[in-house]
Amino acid sequence: MSDFEIRPLQAGDRAGWEPLARGYKQFYETELDDAGYERAWQKLLAGQEAHGLVLLQGGRVIGLAHYLMHASTWSDRVCYLQDLFVAEDARGQGAAAALIEAVAAVARGRGAARYYWLTHHTNARARRLYDRVGQHGGFLRYDYKL
Repeated sequence: MSDFEIRPLQAGDRAGWEPLARGYKQFYETELDDAGYERAWQKLLAGQEAHGLVLLQGGRVIGLAHYLMHASTWSDRVCYLQDLFVAEDARGQGAAAALIEAVAAVARGRGAARYYWLTHHTNARARRLYDRVGQHGGFLRYDYKL
């Protein structure tokens, strides 16, 4: 939609970013203390390891995208969309798709060979979008507890 503005996170975005970040973590039933949000915020603002975009509508932060650029064995650079979240009252307007496309543009601009993300198999609403804009490669993720 033309009334969206997407840009990198700025220091003044904290009040709009944090409720969305907390909503994202709550959706995935992941607990994080206040210090964890502060560390994530500082890492995103530094923009060295992790990067963040916000989507604004009418000056209000209604969406976020966090992504990582990293090397892989087979290419110098790939892009991983780690977090994507849109405020509940702003869903269904194309905000998530716009954020996915904005990260894709960054990935292309930085010469990434691949752009990928994960979601939980029960996240049906997001998967409908992902099936339209991406391709499910059939891979399953496993986690090893450290």
